[in-house]
Amino acid sequence: MRRVVITGATRGIGLAMAQHYLDAGDEVIGCGRTPSALSHPRYVHRCVDVTEANEVDQLFDELRSRLGSIDALINNAGVASMNSLALMPLETAQRIMDTNLIGTFSFTRAAVRLMRASGNARIVNFTTVAVPMRLEGEAIYAASKSAVETFTRVAARELGPFGITCNAIGPSPIRTSLISGVPEAKLEALVQSQAVRRWASCEDVINVVDFFLRPESSMVTGQVIYLGGAS
Repeated sequence: MRRVVITGATRGIGLAMAQHYLDAGDEVIGCGRTPSALSHPRYVHRCVDVTEANEVDQLFDELRSRLGSIDALINNAGVASMNSLALMPLETAQRIMDTNLIGTFSFTRAAVRLMRASGNARIVNFTTVAVPMRLEGEAIYAASKSAVETFTRVAARELGPFGITCNAIGPSPIRTSLISGVPEAKLEALVQSQAVRRWASCEDVINVVDFFLRPESSMVTGQVIYLGGAS
């Protein structure tokens, strides 16, 4: 039984992953800014803002005392705001960077201290197809996720000697609250520009995350996989 920490587990992809790994027999620690409706004997939910370092440290202090170690961290929490760079409020840009990049860094930094005792420790970060596709209106969002990709590759090199892999997945459009403010026509045009011209699903994401988490994937690290054939 693995011990899996998932950020942004309250809804959308994060909630789907939490349910998936519970069904697989794992123990799941879900994190989100709000409480979760998910109830399971092997599920623990903690209200944590990934941008608040003290909240992150308190969570991992608890996990150290209660569990001793964890096996996987899935940095799923993220925010987006579509706007031209000339109209993007500074506060919004800062929130995007703090959540997507600094949140990923804070959880990773805290988690690796509990991962050395795991035989197959895994970290999976989330990026987006907005990076390679250079989508208009998503300059700050794409920049934050591009930084996550670089962070992933460098972290993979630093953590490899400890038996910890670090990879990233970049989903194509999925009907979740993250893209609720994006015009339907723009999203549909993006889907039609992909090699695989359909909307992605939570199951598509979970398939790649499963691959990264497998014990047999111990030689797979520092990689970024985009859904839909984005390049």
